[in-house]
Amino acid sequence: MAASTQHVESTSKETEPPESDRTEAPETTRSTGESESGPDEPDPGEEEEEGEPPGPKTRETPQDIRLEAAANSVALHPSRDVLVCGDVDGDVYAFSYSCTEGENRELWSSGHHLKSCRQVRISDDGLQLYTVSRDKAVHMLDVERGQLVTRIRGAHLAPINSLLLVDQNILATGDDGGTLKVWDMRRGTAIMDLKHHEDYISDITVDQAKRILLTASGDGTMGVFNIKRRRFELLSEYQSGDLTSVALMKRGRKVVCGSSEGTVYIFNWNGFGATSDRFALKAESVDCIVPITDSIMCTASMDGYIRAISVLPNRVIGCIGQHVGEPIEEIAKSWDSRFLVSCGHDQLLKFWDVSSLPKTTVNEYRKRKKKDGRMKSLTKKALGDDDFFSGLVEESEKQEEEEEEDDSDSGSD
Repeated sequence: MAASTQHVESTSKETEPPESDRTEAPETTRSTGESESGPDEPDPGEEEEEGEPPGPKTRETPQDIRLEAAANSVALHPSRDVLVCGDVDGDVYAFSYSCTEGENRELWSSGHHLKSCRQVRISDDGLQLYTVSRDKAVHMLDVERGQLVTRIRGAHLAPINSLLLVDQNILATGDDGGTLKVWDMRRGTAIMDLKHHEDYISDITVDQAKRILLTASGDGTMGVFNIKRRRFELLSEYQSGDLTSVALMKRGRKVVCGSSEGTVYIFNWNGFGATSDRFALKAESVDCIVPITDSIMCTASMDGYIRAISVLPNRVIGCIGQHVGEPIEEIAKSWDSRFLVSCGHDQLLKFWDVSSLPKTTVNEYRKRKKKDGRMKSLTKKALGDDDFFSGLVEESEKQEEEEEEDDSDSGSD
């Protein structure tokens, strides 16, 4: 903190002689260049600089948050720098985060679930938090204090695996047995209870009109359900491997599903029966999808990598970050779209700067692949926690981009 005005004035008065002394001072003193206050006394300016304590360090991303157990799910507040996570012990935590070093704070914790908390979601107004668990219960908590407001015990016959907030009052849940339920929380009862999947429901999404629910399932199919008419519509054709995630892209005209085999399946809207396109990532799985723009999404995988993916043209843009050697359970985007937050088996919540991702342009033509097979690093922390080599990484990326441009100019594919 800078020295106060009072401190600076008092120092100058002590070292500056009276006006009468200044007029009678010998010229030899001035010629030597020494201060009237004596050569042994410190210069006021130097004393002021040495006395200033170092200010708080500002980082590009908040510091990692270490948990007591691995988190299954993370959700971010819609208008504040606050996140909530649920772990394998059934505990739920709320944290505030900041780019100022040492400013991350635990706000509250809750241990209302008896078994692993599978998913957490915050309402659009930021007031309510909904959680589901392996104990088959649905909980609604107050975001500000973490107090339990509503509990639905035995909401499903099987452990609940996925959760989606349709609006302020309607939510959808899917369980390990393939049952989908839609709840009206004003009454605390299910308005839809349908079982058309043969295996667990891994993820749920809804269209902008809040009319059609789409489910991804471990049986390899995507389910289509009409909320307005409260009925089942259809199942897609079976895909190889579990469908592990589902999201809308291209302003709702395309539906993308991730799979346990690392393949992304693309469906046309209202063409849910069969895929229109697919492309394989060099990933063990595509367990979570978060749209960044209409054409760019981020995916999380069991191999610990977070990838930025372009949809139509289908490209792996590069690596956002990783939990080194540990599977990632979920990723979520901050309210200002600046950060991506990930939770993995290493018991860490990590922050990644994705603010520049929307500005990324993807070439229609495939660029030359790197000889060592590495993905392009899109953040300074993409290769790990150590930022020591970040400058070298950026320089190598620039050099590779220049080489790719030279190749494209020469007409090589």
